[in-house]
Amino acid sequence: MRLVLVGPPGAGKGTQAEFVAAHLQVPKISTGDIFRANVSQGTELGRRAKEYMDRGDLVPDEVTVAMVRDRLAEDDARKGFLLDGFPRNVPQARILEDMLLDMGTGLDVVLELVVDDEEVVRRLSGRRTCRGCSHVWHVDFDPPSVEGICDACGSELFQRDDDREETIRHRLEVYYEQTAPLVEFYAARGILVGIDATGPVDDITDRAMAALRPHSR
Repeated sequence: MRLVLVGPPGAGKGTQAEFVAAHLQVPKISTGDIFRANVSQGTELGRRAKEYMDRGDLVPDEVTVAMVRDRLAEDDARKGFLLDGFPRNVPQARILEDMLLDMGTGLDVVLELVVDDEEVVRRLSGRRTCRGCSHVWHVDFDPPSVEGICDACGSELFQRDDDREETIRHRLEVYYEQTAPLVEFYAARGILVGIDATGPVDDITDRAMAALRPHSR
């Protein structure tokens, strides 16, 4: 199966990508993983990407797309894959469509993890990070025994800037600006399925697999 996973920040895409890919026995391919692999291996694309990242600039689409194309051409992705983090917008979706067409294939399904904004804010703003060991706790879902103190090492817990409510709401605005058209793009092609991504992780995985079953070849 060839699928793309989409959803807002805090929807649990990273977690579900791991579980769903394992169930389907296909590689999970994320742009973050691809970037790190190319940079660590010192590839030409990795060197180009690193120049932008070192300056704090976004890596251009052309470099990202070239990395994705190379990764999808590897042997383990020939029978299927799960893409997480690409495409991020409609132009990238069109590029992916053409890329797969050149390879003689196409996407089977796009799985959308649906979570409302307030749940996203609750999930992300409740995170607290340990200054000592970097363990991440959550004020609601995984609180430490003593408020503000890490159970693991006894160090102080703090809220990262990108876990603050105003930052999260800005990230949601960016998501809706860039990705809502992407969701509509795939819905128009009849390959979008959405699932409720709230509740226990195992329940969400079960819903995902049930939604994907009709699209398996």
